[in-house]
Amino acid sequence: MDRHTPEQRKRNMQAVKSAGTKIEIILGKALWKKGFRYRKNVKKVFGKPDFVFNKYKIAVFCDSEFWHGKDWETKKYEIKTNRDFWYKKIERNIERDEEVNLKLKKEGWVVLRFWGKEILKNTENCVKKIETEILKKS
Repeated sequence: MDRHTPEQRKRNMQAVKSAGTKIEIILGKALWKKGFRYRKNVKKVFGKPDFVFNKYKIAVFCDSEFWHGKDWETKKYEIKTNRDFWYKKIERNIERDEEVNLKLKKEGWVVLRFWGKEILKNTENCVKKIETEILKKS
């Protein structure tokens, strides 16, 4: 049973963004402060990464734990309503993430993925990982 009315649920789902999320903004500001310049949500790069460093062929994704299935094998049992829909949705997202990783790596890209909580709690570590990859390619 859903805790929200259909109108509340609709409003909640409409508020979910695919770009310009809190974790993207935090990581983007930290990268900019360090002097790294990037492009956001580049449609020409497969998978439309959150941050793209074209010169170095580095693609960065900021993944939220729920939508991208962090610890999915244990967390999926916490879903109480509309299980069929959510299982298919999140498992397809996990598959898509793997497809994107494989295709970009075949094309010579370095793919970095960060979980939302990792960005919130250890922004500096995320920036350092990106910086390390940029320095390797410089």
